Amino acid sequence: MLIMRTLTTSVTKVASAPPLTADADEKLLHFIQQHPRLVVLTGAGVSTDSGIPDYRDARGEWKQKQPVQHQAFMTQPAVRQRYWARSLPGWPVIRDAQPNGAHFSLAEMERNGHLQLLVTQNVDRLHQKAGSDRVTDLHGRSDQVVCMACHYRTERDAVHQRATEINPEFTAIKAIAAPDGDAHVEMDFSQFRVPDCSKCGGILKPDVVFFGDNVPKQRVESSLKALRASDGLLVIGSSLMVFSGFRFCRRAAEWGIPIATLSLGCTRADELSQLQINAPIRETLEQVCSVLGTN
Repeated sequence: MLIMRTLTTSVTKVASAPPLTADADEKLLHFIQQHPRLVVLTGAGVSTDSGIPDYRDARGEWKQKQPVQHQAFMTQPAVRQRYWARSLPGWPVIRDAQPNGAHFSLAEMERNGHLQLLVTQNVDRLHQKAGSDRVTDLHGRSDQVVCMACHYRTERDAVHQRATEINPEFTAIKAIAAPDGDAHVEMDFSQFRVPDCSKCGGILKPDVVFFGDNVPKQRVESSLKALRASDGLLVIGSSLMVFSGFRFCRRAAEWGIPIATLSLGCTRADELSQLQINAPIRETLEQVCSVLGTN
């Protein structure tokens, strides 16, 4: 049986705080104030203001073809050729991206004691760049590469440089960036030389959870343990269409933990959450944090 807690939307104003200009800001501020031991779950919508594209539109539909599937990447050389070739123009977009106001606001919330754990579905490491320490990279990190045979780990930049050196004819590819280091370009990739593990010759894969793969069990269990000890779940910038993120909302509902969502568009957890805020993410978080910082 789902146990729901009733939330009120009134808020106590602090005389020295700047006025909140939108009802959405006020409701989110109240949720954070009433649930000080928050777990925050973030998705691609947090990083779009940093120039990193997201996967889905406001209705939760794919904006383009689905990303590479784990099984296809592991079993089909042509899929690996396509992935690494498209990464030549795609990876630098992720590598060079800088945190935006949403990332900095969440780091400030952590410093001020409003955030117990930040679980992110993003692999761009922008939360860490912004200063957040209590971060679980649910889907891994795109800045590192792992050999699937011997588990040798190296920096993504090193593999990117090697791929560039052995494929000079592909370095002039011009493309629009896609999520997670991919790019929108279709061409003949059959001559692309895929960089293999320098230690054993095995398949190299970014240290991220591709679609169709499973999030490591320990990563899930430790995040759920933190959620169980929290008194509120705040989902930011995620449609929750992927079960690895949606499971946190299902568990929160089972445990009677209130849920709030901040996104542009619908989420899979709209029926489970007590507060849904459809508003610009960066601006809303910046405004709310400007008030929290005066309390």
